[in-house]
Amino acid sequence: MGAAQADFIKDVEVCVDRIIDTVGRKIVFGIPLALGKPNHIANALYLRAKNNPAIDLTIITAISLEKPSASSVLESRLLDPIVKRIWDGFVDFEYMKDLRKNQLPPNVRISEFFTKAGGYLNSPHAQQNYISTNYTHAVRDLVDNGLNVVANLIAPHPEGDKNWVSMSCNPDITVEGFEKMIEARKKGRKTMIIGQLNSNLPYMYGDAVMESSVYDMILDDPRYDFPLFSVPKASVAEADHMIGLNVSSLIKDNGTLQIGIGSLGDAIASSMIMRHKQNADYLKALDTFNIPGRYNDLIDKIGGTGTFEKGVYGATEMLVDVFVQLYKNGILKRKVYDNAGIQELLNNKTITEEIPDNILDIFVSRKIIRERLNKADFRLLMKYGVIEGDFEYMDGRIIFNGKSLSSDLRDEKTREVLESHLGRRLKEGVVCHGAFFIGPRDFYKALNDMSEEERKVFSMTGVDNVNQLYGNERLKTLQRRNGRFVNAGMMVTLLGAVVSDGLESGNIVSGVGGQYNFVSMAHALDDGRLIMMIRSTKKSKGQVRSNIVFNYGHNTIPRHLRDIVVTEYGIADLRGKCDQDVIAELLNISDSRFQEDLLAQAKQAGKIAADYEIPEACKNNTPERIHALMAPFREQGLFKDFPFGTDYTREEVTLARALKGLKDKVATRKYRTVAGIVRHFFARPPAAIQPMLRRMKLDLPRDMKDRALRAAVVYALSESN
Repeated sequence: MGAAQADFIKDVEVCVDRIIDTVGRKIVFGIPLALGKPNHIANALYLRAKNNPAIDLTIITAISLEKPSASSVLESRLLDPIVKRIWDGFVDFEYMKDLRKNQLPPNVRISEFFTKAGGYLNSPHAQQNYISTNYTHAVRDLVDNGLNVVANLIAPHPEGDKNWVSMSCNPDITVEGFEKMIEARKKGRKTMIIGQLNSNLPYMYGDAVMESSVYDMILDDPRYDFPLFSVPKASVAEADHMIGLNVSSLIKDNGTLQIGIGSLGDAIASSMIMRHKQNADYLKALDTFNIPGRYNDLIDKIGGTGTFEKGVYGATEMLVDVFVQLYKNGILKRKVYDNAGIQELLNNKTITEEIPDNILDIFVSRKIIRERLNKADFRLLMKYGVIEGDFEYMDGRIIFNGKSLSSDLRDEKTREVLESHLGRRLKEGVVCHGAFFIGPRDFYKALNDMSEEERKVFSMTGVDNVNQLYGNERLKTLQRRNGRFVNAGMMVTLLGAVVSDGLESGNIVSGVGGQYNFVSMAHALDDGRLIMMIRSTKKSKGQVRSNIVFNYGHNTIPRHLRDIVVTEYGIADLRGKCDQDVIAELLNISDSRFQEDLLAQAKQAGKIAADYEIPEACKNNTPERIHALMAPFREQGLFKDFPFGTDYTREEVTLARALKGLKDKVATRKYRTVAGIVRHFFARPPAAIQPMLRRMKLDLPRDMKDRALRAAVVYALSESN
């Protein structure tokens, strides 16, 4: 595909020399989203450009990972030990350090097409150079920007075979990017493809596996290994658990699932596991919140509340760690195959994964193979385990144990030999296709600890494959039966438009990423549905605001693509409904503190009947009601704050919540907050909070500053209960 043989380089500076020697001083450097970046190569190239104004460097990427940083002395005391424990050894990006200080040199530009949510709101350079593009169009847009160097982090072969490497966490746009670079090279453009080995990366299979000769050079030295960036689990709030519970009832057994990272994804997986492993508790929770009572018809039509007997298949741009949790709990188990004929037979129950005695006749009748087998037919039978044994296909004949047989299935001897060597079960099935991954440390460990056979059922592929139906549309449609594409948004308008990536000021919050792709695919599939999760409210500077608004000056998903919206207060099925019914559905799942104002706006605009009233059953949409109804389940150990564990200690979780509350109080009730802190200045702290004070090194204050900090922590903890 690329060079005849990759050069394995021991020094990163040699890599930079080669880049400049090959493509010149105008470099457009493309590196993958998040985890797949070759940190040392990126840093060396950036520093070379920083020190040499003659180099014109553009770095195009998405989500440049950064360790969290403190914004106050108290935050530093809490955060510094966590950063050391979780991110020690991770190689920081030099360009991000300068970007944060607004000190990028004029000859360097950083363009991202997706960003850490809210991470660049105060960065003019990042805001001005953001590229808005669908994930599936990212490579096209990178090429249009002059892309001439592509580099990524790669995993070495587990047995040390230098002929093979794995893109592991990021074949997402990299595979397509490589193809574009090679096409450009054939047309005379100077391009480079570079890899950096990191032995900590799991060796993943599918389209992630590459011959090392694809690369022009590979940075290969143990000193360039570094720990993978970890994303610790966030706490799952009660509202998030309610969203997850609602969504879980819309997932169909024997269907397809796409979800993303974060507490909402954890909440969905947690409720799905409860549905499968503790079904009686699950049904009780549904009844407690009257979910079947309100949405029984919709649940019967597109979802379910029983256990996952057939299981689900994952088709997700991001392989998040909860897919491994679903796999371990016997839910992610529906296998798909990359042959449309075989997949169709499975879908219509003509066959199961157990190979029947008449499989050859079935395959011939469905034109999956010819009666007179050619080489491709025979390879198919061997690949999927239909035939097992010491077989070869040579010169139009089948060779078995050194004997030559006809390739015609009508030949009695051929038929007898093949049917006596039928396999037991189909091979090459996949339970999840993903395009990239990033997650907590135990996720990487789980992948590394898997056997090769297990890891192969998690197949990594390009985002152009997983995020859309184009290209082999029949196969993808068959695989993605009953697709439930679950995404999150920031806000939704009463007419059903979703705001996910930016503000009406034009400032970018994150990026559209693959959201539009999944929305489009959900509408294109006859049995597909889009489920958009919206937290009903947000808290900003101590004030609660509704995330369901009458209108907004920016949207990510237009109203004509509306489908299902879920908040903690319920499910709104919007697809195909007229505007006044859409408004009524969304009002029913809005926070009751804002319902009447929203209804008044809709009436004033003439979009709903002047005499319309919100149903009484929907007028008690409050956090207090959710808390009261959820309390008995939480006492049972359900709806946990961290259903899949956390890298944080109990003290750190408590302190983080308290300090966040303190920050809000300072912003909204400054003088009252200061007075509250002063009251604790000379008082003896309660014994119960001594472990938290020890964690902050404030149990024995050394001076007045420490005493003031201790008083602030004690006040924050007392206010947060």
